[in-house]
Amino acid sequence: MNKAELIAKLADDAGITKTQANAALDSFTEAVTKSLKGGGKVTLVGFGTFSVSKRAARNGRNPQTGAVIKIKAKKVAKFKAGKELSAKL
Repeated sequence: MNKAELIAKLADDAGITKTQANAALDSFTEAVTKSLKGGGKVTLVGFGTFSVSKRAARNGRNPQTGAVIKIKAKKVAKFKAGKELSAKL
């Protein structure tokens, strides 16, 4: 499912226009992004938790040449599915 399909599904289920569904989805993603940038986490009971994880610096290999390269440390977004979501899958 891509973003357009998700917007269409939200609009049908909620009985709103696609424009309103798009605005709601954009607002949700912006709120989650701001919270994660601030170092927090977002928990949706029954669905899951979005959080930030720190990935340490490490050595990797260039697949074409086999040369060792250094990969910088960075922060990555992480999602852990909740119990109810996991049970439905």
